[in-house]
Amino acid sequence: MDIQAIRKTYRRYARVYDFYFGAIFQHGRKTVIDGMNCQPDDCILEVGVGTGLSLPLYPDDVYITGIDLSVDMLEQARARKARDGLDRAILLEMDGEKMTFPDNSFDKVVAMYVASVVPHPDRLVAEMQRVCKPGGELYIVNHFHSSHPLLAGMEKLLAPLSKLLGWRPDLSMDQFLRETDLAVTQIIPVNLFGYWTLLRAANTKQPLREEMVDLMPLRAAAGR
Repeated sequence: MDIQAIRKTYRRYARVYDFYFGAIFQHGRKTVIDGMNCQPDDCILEVGVGTGLSLPLYPDDVYITGIDLSVDMLEQARARKARDGLDRAILLEMDGEKMTFPDNSFDKVVAMYVASVVPHPDRLVAEMQRVCKPGGELYIVNHFHSSHPLLAGMEKLLAPLSKLLGWRPDLSMDQFLRETDLAVTQIIPVNLFGYWTLLRAANTKQPLREEMVDLMPLRAAAGR
């Protein structure tokens, strides 16, 4: 996977993404958001917001910032935001591996179906940890390499087509957890046949001594 391949692939997907990947992935989106235990005025970052399918699922009293590398996917998300009156959401073009947010900007950070898309999943998680407050939570929904011999064989055959598919079908959960050192607190199978996995993790980094970043600019930008 590389940045240009990702942009090219999701430019192709943008107008049909909801049709092909909306319903099949919606159980995972709903499961993660229902399990986030969002509190009023929480600031939540969604990395890889795509066409914004998850945005209507969030409570009305939280602040959502969604980022994506694909301007074409974001165009669809902005249309959904306008159509559904989702004024609480901010949508930005940004690389999840190189975010421009200050440290400790968000209470919770979520990445749905993104870890197998980015070039370097460990960098993605490191950035998620950086921008999340100490004691906050990280949520990752993704497909990981199957332990079933038949499915594993199919994934291996598809792996060389990763650039064309727009995602890596053979991402190993064991390797992912080892390289990211996530403090996982919960693992839940989601979607059809439990083929995808929800990882819930505590952000265990130590608090900085200096005062936490002021979240008011994010809230003001969301119109709250």
